[in-house]
Amino acid sequence: MPKNILISRGLSAEALDLIPKDVAVDFNGHERPLSRQDLLARLQGKQGLICQITDTIDDQVLATPGLEVVSNVAVGYNNIDIAAAKRRKVVVTNTPDVLTETTADFAWALLMAAARRVVEADRYARSGEWRTWQWDLLWGLDVHGKTIGIVGFGRIGRAVARRALGFGMGVLYHDSVRATPEIERELRATYVDKDTLLRDADFVSLHVLLSPETRHLIDERALRSMKKTAVLVNAARGPIVDEAALVRALGERWIAAAGIDVFEEEPKIHAGLLPLTNVVLAPHIASASFDTRLAMSTLALKNCLAVLEGKPPITPVA
Repeated sequence: MPKNILISRGLSAEALDLIPKDVAVDFNGHERPLSRQDLLARLQGKQGLICQITDTIDDQVLATPGLEVVSNVAVGYNNIDIAAAKRRKVVVTNTPDVLTETTADFAWALLMAAARRVVEADRYARSGEWRTWQWDLLWGLDVHGKTIGIVGFGRIGRAVARRALGFGMGVLYHDSVRATPEIERELRATYVDKDTLLRDADFVSLHVLLSPETRHLIDERALRSMKKTAVLVNAARGPIVDEAALVRALGERWIAAAGIDVFEEEPKIHAGLLPLTNVVLAPHIASASFDTRLAMSTLALKNCLAVLEGKPPITPVA
């Protein structure tokens, strides 16, 4: 019996070309996500689902008769009910590793742009108001020689730390699992508790998965404990930061600036962030390079096909 898969949206054309001819594909080629009703309807008779982080894959979806695998085109998988998947014996996979370096690059882009007021400078340069060199124009914050605090020291957090060495920065990190002494030596990273990191770091970069424990990890108390000259970067998941508290922190200058790629209720952004000049906002594009999105698409597809062929998935979550 031929296998049948649903691709909920947005897979690279080059990856689609890898699908064997004997696998039937229902592909949502539109940029808009499927409604819940459409997702459930189109999943009927499918053994595989390749989905995006914007798709909610709960127990009702996982109960679809014959469903064998859900392949998430993302490293995070908070959109999937993992417990329900295990209970229903549906394999869940993600796409780690292939987006690590690109995401770390973009976290640094946010950090540099926020520290050196690049977006403000661009707007000013385009405005026609710049008529002469000014001594006190758009002073920002130095990055070299400062201290970066990395919350979440997995693949991406370590890639961010590796880049910090090139800026001669001190590296603090906090994670639920401490790195090995070898990794700490390689990255010249010091393990500290979260409170110490927030207090001592000049730049705080978030790289934890979203979970009940990390939701609003950066709340009012955390923001008030940071340096007034500190910069916050979030290229992980939006709900890790309490956006209402962040609006107050930036508006009242509890911290100096922020670079934010992810939001609590995407694509909605807290209205209080929009007029602020000391925050750089991006529409969840940390992994949005051609090479990386192709690699993510290809890995997601290979995971799905492996399970349908009775083979172990390459990067299983559950």
